[in-house]
Amino acid sequence: MNIMENLNQSIEEKFDAAIIGAGNGGLVAATQLALENKKIILFEQHNLPGGFATSFKRGRFEFEASLHELCDYGPESNKGGIYKLFDELGIDIPMVKVPEAYRLILTDPEEKLDIIVPFGVENYINTIIRIDPESETSVKKFISLLKEVHEALNYIRESKGNADKKVLMSEYGNFLRTAAYSLDDVLEALDVSETAQKIIKGYWVYLAIPTDRINFTIYAAMLYFFLIRGAFIPRYRSSGYTMALENRIRDLGGRVEYNTKVEKINVKDGKVIGLETSNGDKIQTNYVISNASPTLVYNDLINPKSERPEIGYKFVNARRHAVSCLVIYLGLNKSADELGLNEYSYVISDNMDTNQIYESFNTLEHPKVQATICLNNAIPDCSPEGTCILSITSFFRPEAWKDVKKNEYFALKDKIAIELIKMFESATNTKISDYIEEMEVATPETYVRYTGSYNGVTYGYEVDSWDSTLPRLMRMNEERFIDGLKICGGFSFQGVSYTNSLLSGQITALLTLQDMMNGGDTDE
Repeated sequence: MNIMENLNQSIEEKFDAAIIGAGNGGLVAATQLALENKKIILFEQHNLPGGFATSFKRGRFEFEASLHELCDYGPESNKGGIYKLFDELGIDIPMVKVPEAYRLILTDPEEKLDIIVPFGVENYINTIIRIDPESETSVKKFISLLKEVHEALNYIRESKGNADKKVLMSEYGNFLRTAAYSLDDVLEALDVSETAQKIIKGYWVYLAIPTDRINFTIYAAMLYFFLIRGAFIPRYRSSGYTMALENRIRDLGGRVEYNTKVEKINVKDGKVIGLETSNGDKIQTNYVISNASPTLVYNDLINPKSERPEIGYKFVNARRHAVSCLVIYLGLNKSADELGLNEYSYVISDNMDTNQIYESFNTLEHPKVQATICLNNAIPDCSPEGTCILSITSFFRPEAWKDVKKNEYFALKDKIAIELIKMFESATNTKISDYIEEMEVATPETYVRYTGSYNGVTYGYEVDSWDSTLPRLMRMNEERFIDGLKICGGFSFQGVSYTNSLLSGQITALLTLQDMMNGGDTDE
């Protein structure tokens, strides 16, 4: 057969399951199903896997697109959930430990603070106590509570959703008592000092909503994982493991189709019966797992519209989309040592007024916070000798960019980038702008183009207490609005983060397998 004819030939087959989107969740879901000998097909609108989990080259430099720190991986002696997941899926990825949690720099003269925060429970406690000796009792109580939350979530996970309420009440009472509260609520209740609170809140940038709204449980779980297992990154960028997953899918007999956008999820009598793509593919299946957001699915993909459940449509649109990012990728022609860049991770902010900072995300001025990494301080040879890679991440509400005119776009993003670079230089007392060899700037518009993410959102739905991990878990069955349709990835019940997105793929695949075994959602 002529190769070009074969490439252009549409697919009309029946599959056990179809997966929309080769992001973290979609790749894991497809791999898990293929491991169980299911006939699967994975559609990706881009020409390579990973979504946000990818890398790209400019000149002499290969940049990590988005990953800063992978939570719950751990060393071989203390394997975390992601390490175990990769083992179960049969991929072996070289990983590197990140040297410190973060260097927190607050530049406001009235709140000035510059502290390197380590991993390890005892190291973490001692670092805070050194700065604020009177905080010892409250900080230790806080860490004890983190441990209880961690153990309670492990119990819930091991019970596979059938946790005994009596056990929860008797052994994890503080976990239940704090589940509905914000991070600020709990810190205030424990009488944690203002200085200690600022240090503890450093990881708020990985959720990017004010700390009086961040659900305590989700923050506690994230922070405790970082403390007990440290943070890791792939030796060869996140594309190293996404390509490994893609290869694994193919080795297991799965099918992956790139440059193919799913345009319709066909539904009949409340059940999935197939999907259709931009290439004219007509897939018959009773099971669809979507790495695309529920907002996109319920607004645009359900076909016919009469099959779109009104409650599902209203429910997903009630959720608040989280922030998107602006990232400056810098290839510098001086080494990190020569530039005085000694840390891997920097959190730089005027102050720790997270409500004020969050409000600044609505304007196209330079944001008041940045999360910056120097990749060479974890992977020394990630760039040529005598050079280094720096990426500066800040945040915007996606709607902040909606009225930007085409003829203003490039000048605006460059202006914001220059302001963020100056902010970094001032806070760290370094000079990097004279040594920029390569520079690329990504905005919410960039993410729309490359990933198809709704409005360029990078952080899924916001994790307020009413809509964080636990409430979503409790509502999982109620949110199955269409039989055979499930959501994975950053918009899923797990909540945002690389770790949660990856794990959501496995959980969603296992739930789909359970449905298949129980004979649900099958053809009549």
